Amino acid sequence: MSKSNPSEVKLAVPTSGGFSGLKSLNLQVFVMIAAIIAIMLFFTWTTDGAYLSARNVSNLLRQTAITGILAVGMVFVIISAEIDLSVGSMMGLLGGVAAICDVWLGWPLPLTIIVTLVLGLLLGAWNGWWVAYRKVPSFIVTLAGMLAFRGILIGITNGTTVSPTSAAMSQIGQSYLPASTGFIIGALGLMAFVGWQWRGRMRRQALGLQSPTSTAVVGRQALTAIIVLGAIWLLNDYRGVPTPVLLLTLLLLGGMFMATRTAFGRRIYAIGGNLEAARLSGINVERTKL
Repeated sequence: MSKSNPSEVKLAVPTSGGFSGLKSLNLQVFVMIAAIIAIMLFFTWTTDGAYLSARNVSNLLRQTAITGILAVGMVFVIISAEIDLSVGSMMGLLGGVAAICDVWLGWPLPLTIIVTLVLGLLLGAWNGWWVAYRKVPSFIVTLAGMLAFRGILIGITNGTTVSPTSAAMSQIGQSYLPASTGFIIGALGLMAFVGWQWRGRMRRQALGLQSPTSTAVVGRQALTAIIVLGAIWLLNDYRGVPTPVLLLTLLLLGGMFMATRTAFGRRIYAIGGNLEAARLSGINVERTKL
């Protein structure tokens, strides 16, 4: 009678199909999503369905897109174990500068955007220089920046409202995509997502790594398609996809790529995880923070 060798026994590796993927979900993320869904259902019930109407959803997305755009940049600051209290005041100052260039000076929109972006980079570099090279705590630097930026904004505008902005400037925050354009962009994005998912799965299989089953991949892609196309259909029922939402989506994709697929993103995670270990591994901590 032959006996099996314990060293030759192969253990079955669980796949990521079925309900096994739910076990890997972060509990905090799951609770947060469940709480958001519960709040949405509650307000939908109390408003007789008006909360999830196309008009209200469009307005909510357009208004929160500004906060979301700021949050994309703040994620990298927080991951690196720092804080920035001046981001709101800086946004107000840059908005005031853009309005002055557009209304008072009459500059063309491309020049106004370039000047505003350059000024934002300079202000961010100024804060980063004090934090990275002068070793001043980011809380102190950005608190001072918050007060200074507010004061500068009041000084350059004399406390008055700068308006009305040009039609081209207003289109950035108040325009909507045509219905067909929204569906075309959504379809192209889904095609890119599907191709990226299958490419990643084939690369993992070629390297002999554990990969999700084809059923799980197709299910994830189908769910994503339903959510994306359903959201576009709902927004098109009002006026279309708001332009700020499109800008936020592009910045989110760019931020995700930078955080997970670039050396800079890995350095940010390393610095936030252990500053001294990152420095000893050869990462230029000061330059990365700046």
